[in-house]
Amino acid sequence: MNESPLRDDEFAASVMAVPPLARRADYALDAGQNRALIRHIEAGGLRTLLYGGNANLYHVAPSEYRELLDLLADAAGPATRVIPAIGPDYGKMLDQARILAQTHYRTAMVLPFGGFTTSEGVEAGLARIADTAGMPLTLYVKSENYVDVDALARLIERGTLSAVKYAIVRDDPAHDPYLRRLLDSVPVAKVVSGMGERPALVHLREFGLAAWTSGSGCIAPRMAMALLRAIQSGQNGQSGRSSQRNTDDIVQRLYDAFMPLETLRDQISLIRVLHDAVTFSDIADMGPLLPLLSSTPSGHHAKIAQAARTLLALEREFAQTHPNLSDTQATA
Repeated sequence: MNESPLRDDEFAASVMAVPPLARRADYALDAGQNRALIRHIEAGGLRTLLYGGNANLYHVAPSEYRELLDLLADAAGPATRVIPAIGPDYGKMLDQARILAQTHYRTAMVLPFGGFTTSEGVEAGLARIADTAGMPLTLYVKSENYVDVDALARLIERGTLSAVKYAIVRDDPAHDPYLRRLLDSVPVAKVVSGMGERPALVHLREFGLAAWTSGSGCIAPRMAMALLRAIQSGQNGQSGRSSQRNTDDIVQRLYDAFMPLETLRDQISLIRVLHDAVTFSDIADMGPLLPLLSSTPSGHHAKIAQAARTLLALEREFAQTHPNLSDTQATA
């Protein structure tokens, strides 16, 4: 695991993989299967692993948390940043912060809590959690009501927060006054799109966000990284006018490859579909979801399996035709 100090430029250097978490039939953590998934993700070039909602950390027991942290730190390669989630409630967050303080982790993501919060209370609470953990936090923002923009800006300015995972769903992601206000107050390098590939193009092209978090990228990490590099190439003018249209075509083809599985996740369940998709792809056996969640209904399994296997087949084909990610900017 990468134990070096966290830098802002890391967020634009890699798509953030958001993996599910493998467990055995008795719900114990499965080190071997988690390691298999991590190796697949790393082989595709992703260097940030964010264990949060897709890993069902909402329901992880505090008594298991240190074991989980040790497992992930041991499984990740030396260049891979691992960001575990804490929370969502304050009491659980505080206990987990005390455990984090005894480790070499450099940040943890605060899971969003619905209800029974105020912006002032969140601001004060996160400051105490960061002090207890001895590290800045990454905040998962899913609602305008969780913390106001001014409070968010203060938390970043004070060093309480190192990054924001922005995930407020809009009918049109290009029309987002809250995000505009946020970026007027917060360095754009610290804000990551937090809703997978679907809004990623708009968030990076229109708002300049650093990168995005990806569940489907756990199955197709090389394609996710190629998509990021192609978008960045277009933003920076690296492709030149004569090849801009080619770059746009590359982006669209890569983006379209993710949509079938992303659509099923949107329609059925973001967490449950990804968990089952990784298992159906045979990358790793994720086992059962920790209660209070459960597998997707069996009637959905065939279409989830088809989407997952199709995406993995495209990933493997892409790996053969583009063995070096640097080649993708011009030849995808």
